Amino acid sequence: MRSASRGDSIRDGGRVTGGPETAVVPDHLDVVIVGAGLSGVGAAYRLQTECPGKTYAVLEARESLGGTWDLFRYPGIRSDSDMFTLGYPFKPWRDAKSIADGPSILRYVEETAAEFGIDRHIRYGTKVVGADWSTASARWTLTLEQRDTAGSTTQRMLTCNFLYVCAGYYNYDQGHSPDFPGIDSFAGQVVHPQFWPEDLDYAGKRVVVIGSGATAVTLVPAMADQAESVTMLQRSPTWISAVPGRDKQADKIRELLPPQLAHRVIRTKNILFSIGFYQYCRRRPEAARKLLTGLTARILKDRQVVAEHFTPEYDPWDQRLCAVPDADFFKAMKKGKAQVVTDHIETFGPEGIRLKSGRILEADIVVTATGLQLLAFGGIAPRVDGETVNLSEQFVWQGAMLTGVPNFAVCIGYTNASWTLRADLTSRLVCKVINHLDRNDYAAVVPKPEGKLDERPLLDLASGYIQRSIGDFPRQGDRHPWKVRQNYLLDSATTMRTSLHKTLAATRRSAVRHADLPVAR
Repeated sequence: MRSASRGDSIRDGGRVTGGPETAVVPDHLDVVIVGAGLSGVGAAYRLQTECPGKTYAVLEARESLGGTWDLFRYPGIRSDSDMFTLGYPFKPWRDAKSIADGPSILRYVEETAAEFGIDRHIRYGTKVVGADWSTASARWTLTLEQRDTAGSTTQRMLTCNFLYVCAGYYNYDQGHSPDFPGIDSFAGQVVHPQFWPEDLDYAGKRVVVIGSGATAVTLVPAMADQAESVTMLQRSPTWISAVPGRDKQADKIRELLPPQLAHRVIRTKNILFSIGFYQYCRRRPEAARKLLTGLTARILKDRQVVAEHFTPEYDPWDQRLCAVPDADFFKAMKKGKAQVVTDHIETFGPEGIRLKSGRILEADIVVTATGLQLLAFGGIAPRVDGETVNLSEQFVWQGAMLTGVPNFAVCIGYTNASWTLRADLTSRLVCKVINHLDRNDYAAVVPKPEGKLDERPLLDLASGYIQRSIGDFPRQGDRHPWKVRQNYLLDSATTMRTSLHKTLAATRRSAVRHADLPVAR
């Protein structure tokens, strides 16, 4: 069953129709969730389950739900985490593949939204262009830019008590595109994966994919069957590991146990394995290097190729490790359909790319899989009492709320494990904070540290796309609950046990001037 997406919903006088029911759209809501992707749909489920009765809406700037899994349409797009952990804990993943393709993941998100009635709360074509917190009234005023089916836009205002941003940290409107010298002289076609043309014909064409991250290693085998040749051009090697596309142990568990219990068992198994392997890589980097290069050499049967193209200078998990299901990337190389070149670009020419080594890579199509651009919280720049908050001066509490910004939370997933593991914990924590407000008759809370915090980057990876923009993001501290730990076991054991009274400064409802604030439920 598909949700009302891709512009199916009809906005009519403050009502949204198109779903199983017609939902009233009030001017004031208890909670606003920004983003209808994997995180936003999960957040909505937690909110309506753990904070029953709260009014809410999910604001989605695009015309359909799914976020990343609807936006990216390049060949072979897939998850780089297993779906038993990338999927929701409350909705079992039933498909055969553990590493799933993008369309399958999108269907899963759509099914979840429809099954739990979340789709009726989504407002499509609605972008938050302003978010202003008033201490006096203890509420957010959101400036929304709404786009109708004809493409025209109007602005309107919406207020809410709590704002939860689940828009991720990527710029959906623009990818990272380096200024390659001579690129305008190239006679072929240049494509960025983030904006893949639906009608791109690469059959029988010579394709060069610039980059070596998850997108590049996905594109190469996906295009290799139809293209004349596919070359991945990288400046330096990336750690790439072959993983099973299908989890045979999971298949056996699903044969023996009911779906929900099987999902829980498989999810636990995969969590323990991923955390164990990450810790192994960080604590024994030399052994991890030997393991990964050994596995790749066993597949390619060429240690020289492994040494030249698949042995990075950095240690495993200094940057995110790329997973290739069923070794499809390496198999394309063994068939002679794909190759890897490690070199630097000197200039583009009409025929292709001239490298600093003097070699020319002839190409009909160049794919610039050069990475994404970070954008803090969907581009929302919160203001408090008329002053724009300098995000880079704030600290993150529990990986979710920010100092200096009341009743505001953001959803940030793990960098070393499935995004949804942390996203779901954060959504549960947000629900706990909202219930904490009601139980104690508080109008607002804001994180407040005791003592000085030592400043650290929010995302502690050496990847170029992170290093380019991380200075615009809030910081993490040097101790719990201000430290963003990349460890689900620790987080799952402590997050929901956090004493909110100790670290959240509160404003009582009686101190708020407006008398029309919703009463606690």
